[in-house]
Amino acid sequence: MEEITLTLTLEETNKIIKSLAQEPFKEVYELIGKINEQADEQIKKLNSISKEN
Repeated sequence: MEEITLTLTLEETNKIIKSLAQEPFKEVYELIGKINEQADEQIKKLNSISKEN
């Protein structure tokens, strides 16, 4: 499957996760996990950059 890259604010990402949480768990848990994993990586990078400055 081809991948795409989206650029979203943290608030937008949280809204998507909140919306997905309304769906049956077995249908969305992997997607929610993937979003969380990628967001966590990016937030950690942002936090380390801001600590350096």
